[in-house]
Amino acid sequence: MSTSTSTTAAPAGRAFRFDLRTAAPFAALAVLIVAGTLLSAEFSTAESWLDAILNARFLSADNLLNVTTRSAFIAIIAVGATFVITAGGLDLSVGSMAGFVAGAMILLMNAAPIGDGIGLIALAGAAAILLGGLCGLGNGLVTTVGRIEPFIVTLGTMGIFRGLLIWLAEGGSIAMKAPDLRALYRPVYFGTVFGVPVPILVILAVGALGAFVLYRTPFGRHVRAVGSNEDVARYSGISVDRVRTLTYVIQGVCVAVAVLVYVPRLGSATTTTGLLWELQAITAVVVGGTALRGGIGRIWGTICGALILEVVGNIMALSNLVSEYLIGAVQGAIIIIAMLVQRSLLRRPGN
Repeated sequence: MSTSTSTTAAPAGRAFRFDLRTAAPFAALAVLIVAGTLLSAEFSTAESWLDAILNARFLSADNLLNVTTRSAFIAIIAVGATFVITAGGLDLSVGSMAGFVAGAMILLMNAAPIGDGIGLIALAGAAAILLGGLCGLGNGLVTTVGRIEPFIVTLGTMGIFRGLLIWLAEGGSIAMKAPDLRALYRPVYFGTVFGVPVPILVILAVGALGAFVLYRTPFGRHVRAVGSNEDVARYSGISVDRVRTLTYVIQGVCVAVAVLVYVPRLGSATTTTGLLWELQAITAVVVGGTALRGGIGRIWGTICGALILEVVGNIMALSNLVSEYLIGAVQGAIIIIAMLVQRSLLRRPGN
């Protein structure tokens, strides 16, 4: 009897801890929403505290939709980073890759003869996805075939992609030349479907597809297995190099999808496009509950992590408690704190 009781109790405890860690990013986001509401409410001019809260600038529909829309680039890129990190890899080149792909995409649209605008945008979008996938493939092959640490490989390609962007832009910027084409492309970022901004729909689509692949397919199970224990995965017949390479390809495709949403926002790419996006993407992944050591990946937690970063920046801009120029410093502090929390959880009995 005692053996049966202990056997039943142990999984229940593990399940409870797993659920607690999974829910942590969403709980943190809820706390930030409450904090943002209180900090932006004008209690001194409102008739009651309830009116002040309901009319808080942070809680307005326009502000919340704007915050979610602005998080689209990092959220989409971070979904790809979740695959890479879950498999035990790391990609520091995503920001520079995004700038390079954006510049190349705009140059293609500028060089093509003006014809069917929608067809040209579709062609440039397909070329961007292909280029992003090839960039990811290059990172993956050099890492797996070359047996070089992913930190070193992607640190090198980060410089390569940034250098190529600066070369393409000749040290300046690359802008879409055709006003009609730019106007036709703008709804991809500024448009809505049934009142929901298009970038938010893209986040949901990429998140749903990523979650399905990671949790419901053999490839997703292989990704988690490789990240958990590379040797055991190899002895189980899993092609470790193929799985890891494909995660980098997924990362590259996600970068390209983010670029498709980013380009119509400004209609241009500069030498600083994508700067520090790698920090934000990795922070979103870690804050979302994905283990940096590999083996555990949480897609929706990652998207929540990207929202948390944007909400923090929005609160800083609205409250004036901390200068918005310190957003980078705050994001750096967040990833350190998230890693300390992860490490403390891993030290708990049963982990």
